Amino acid sequence: QVQLVESGGGLAQPGGSLRLSCAASGFTFSQHAMSWARQAPGKGLEWVCGISSDGSARSYADSVRGRFTISRDNTKNTVYLQMNNLKPEDTALYYCAKRMWGVDVPPEGQGTQVTVSS
Repeated sequence: QVQLVESGGGLAQPGGSLRLSCAASGFTFSQHAMSWARQAPGKGLEWVCGISSDGSARSYADSVRGRFTISRDNTKNTVYLQMNNLKPEDTALYYCAKRMWGVDVPPEGQGTQVTVSS
């Protein structure tokens, strides 16, 4: 079955950086687009960004464009999210998904917590 395991979250200061990873298994990773979504406290799931199966196409929500970068390594079945210039409003539980757009409800994985605070 599909398994998505997110990691790399933690506490960062405003302006800081974090790199999230999502290890995938149970499907042919190289044939599927992947994405990241997040859920802030008390709010619904928000799509953050997506990447095509071969990595040639990427798309970002306006709220993160220019600060976040999605990438993937099809030899490692892993998708990454490099987050730079973090803001307190980036605080959320981050999930990866086997899709380019939209969100999984409920998310497939357990998520990784990102907290941005001074």
